[in-house]
Amino acid sequence: MKQFKTLLIAAILILGASNTINAQAKVAHVDVSEIMSKMPAMLDAQNQLQKLSGTYDAEYKKMVDEYQVKIKKYETEAATVTDAINGDRSKEVQDMQKRIVDYRDNAQKELQQKETDIVKPLMEKVRASIQKVGKAKGFQYVLDGSTLLLADGPNITADVKKDLGF
Repeated sequence: MKQFKTLLIAAILILGASNTINAQAKVAHVDVSEIMSKMPAMLDAQNQLQKLSGTYDAEYKKMVDEYQVKIKKYETEAATVTDAINGDRSKEVQDMQKRIVDYRDNAQKELQQKETDIVKPLMEKVRASIQKVGKAKGFQYVLDGSTLLLADGPNITADVKKDLGF
């Protein structure tokens, strides 16, 4: 019975030690935001989005300027025209306001959708590269270094950039 207890305790210690050894995993970190911000395709995408945003802004400004000119004109002429004309002008101004607000909202939605359409494939490409580099270097876990509080493990950001070709 005493030998059985000793054997049982030894088995528990051996199993506990092997679990501790298996629990230690190889971990690395990578800074995805740095990669994305310096990725040539992402820089091109940002330029493309800025141009599109500039186009929308110019059209929006043109609509607002036209609206302000009409408001001033209608305010100065309000006393000299009939109530029916003033009513029509008021409706026209309200319609212009609605078109301006709708245009702004649609432009914002289109910009957000365009950004998503551009960034998603780039992010997938970065993620695939991280997985490829991580597996090649034998890491079981790769953490995004932009949110780490302590990063003593290897940083594979440069390796991922190299794999992506920049």
